[in-house]
Amino acid sequence: MRAGFAALVAIGAVAVLVALGVTDQVIPATDPRTASVRPWVAARALGVTAYLLLTLEVAAGLWLSHPRNSGDPGASRVVFPWHELLAVFTGSFLALHIVLLAVDPYAGVDWVGAFVPGFSQYRTVPVAIGTVALYALAITALTAKWTRLLPAGWWLKVHRLAVLVFLAVWVHGVLSGTDSTALLPMYLLTGGLVLLGVAHRWWAAGSRAPRGSSNAAANAIPLRRRSPAGAAEES
Repeated sequence: MRAGFAALVAIGAVAVLVALGVTDQVIPATDPRTASVRPWVAARALGVTAYLLLTLEVAAGLWLSHPRNSGDPGASRVVFPWHELLAVFTGSFLALHIVLLAVDPYAGVDWVGAFVPGFSQYRTVPVAIGTVALYALAITALTAKWTRLLPAGWWLKVHRLAVLVFLAVWVHGVLSGTDSTALLPMYLLTGGLVLLGVAHRWWAAGSRAPRGSSNAAANAIPLRRRSPAGAAEES
């Protein structure tokens, strides 16, 4: 069963409170200098956390859309709620990441730079890539949440862009972080695993393509599947 809007808001609020509490414990404002750098350090930590959550979210989506699993309603009932909750937590940590960068006078991002590509004083191009990825991520999430407001099949076409969104987030994280060199093994591992998942999904889909005229005739009948909203759609 899909979580309702109120439940998603509550989950997001809990994620924000947990992130704020952890930040206060890890980087307590014991002196003026620590207090001045805390927003930047916390923003970076929250951004890395959001990236790792997004990696898990994309991995869950690849698992759900894999040809071997897409026709299994039991497996979807188990994995899909986690896919949706990961989206909520990713958004929550991402929102805190953006707010802290926008309010930090030393970050060189500010509100305009955070939401308008190309206006950040700090590493303009990497931050712009992150801003574009933010909007693309919001579009893929919202179209998947409210599928009934779109023509049949549109949400799926938009949702398939999630891999490109992940790639943009990966580039943003590597190029904009001051600690990217230290975190490079993590970025290479997570990015490589996602790419392997995408490649295996495409390979599995290609290997199940119809072979011969009899298979082609059998596959001429449109299959029906369930979208995340529960509505049957043709594939």
